[in-house]
Amino acid sequence: MEILAFGVQADEKPLIERAFPAPHQVRCLDVFLNEDTAPIAAGHEVISTSVNADLGAPVLGALAAGGTRMIAQRSTGFNNIDLDVAERLGMTVARVSYYSPYSVAEFAWTLAMAVNRRVVRASTRTRDFDFRLDGLMGRDLHGRTVGVLGTGRIGEAFTRIAHGFGMKLLGWDIAENPVCRELGMAYVPKDQLLAESDLVSLHLPLMPETRHLIDAAALKAMKDDAILVNSSRGGLIDSAALVAELREGRFTGVGLDVYEAEAGLFFLDKSLEAISDDTLARLVTFPNVLVTSHQAYYTEDAVGQIVEATVRNVLDYSAGRRSENVLVPRS
Repeated sequence: MEILAFGVQADEKPLIERAFPAPHQVRCLDVFLNEDTAPIAAGHEVISTSVNADLGAPVLGALAAGGTRMIAQRSTGFNNIDLDVAERLGMTVARVSYYSPYSVAEFAWTLAMAVNRRVVRASTRTRDFDFRLDGLMGRDLHGRTVGVLGTGRIGEAFTRIAHGFGMKLLGWDIAENPVCRELGMAYVPKDQLLAESDLVSLHLPLMPETRHLIDAAALKAMKDDAILVNSSRGGLIDSAALVAELREGRFTGVGLDVYEAEAGLFFLDKSLEAISDDTLARLVTFPNVLVTSHQAYYTEDAVGQIVEATVRNVLDYSAGRRSENVLVPRS
């Protein structure tokens, strides 16, 4: 069987190509799956996709018409997949339910420290041999308060690092994590967490209930000098509302590894094109905002685990087995 993998980055291509055992083969494409590229999959029973693939009803219909029966997504998130349509079409859909939580947690701290200590501005200056310290003053995080929205595996890893910094720990989630409790975390209402935290970090899945969890009201509830970090899903933050608050001069720093309209932008080179997304264009102009291109998960360890899980998902499908990674069929 030849598996067709969409949206493969150059660094992960060799990992994917050597991961599938014979007689299975994989063909890697750097293009992302959408309505225009779906016809490429014709004749392939199994395809693999990235988190920025468009797997709405039209694309799923085109895939099914071309003979695709199994979709192995190389991510934990699956908000880009219309699972109801996939099930109606008789498809099997699987994801990667687990990979290194440290990759994302550590990168979230990278963003937090970079905006707190003005690392990007400092680096830009020194490249021009400007070694002044004006405008580079940060703050000690030791003794300050961190608010963690979402305390699952990644939120727990983030909390462990915060504990190492000697910070006061506040958490919010539908279920309390006993490990975070043991580290000294106090679970509080969301509004209290936002009002008291010097640093707020998001580690939640994107669902209808969490979309724009950080909306205009939530942003206004935060301290004027707070740091906000999102390494989870872009749709958790109302980007237009965030721009409005930034224009008022609020927040010490904002670190965004994800953006709610990143599909069609992130993972691609758009440097020679005019960006029509006015909100993103405005965000990257603020000196206290750092935007990266959904790279928090992108470590050798995490990508290796994602590839291994994807291979297992395909092999399970071929053998008629079911695992916890299968999203569709639901039973």
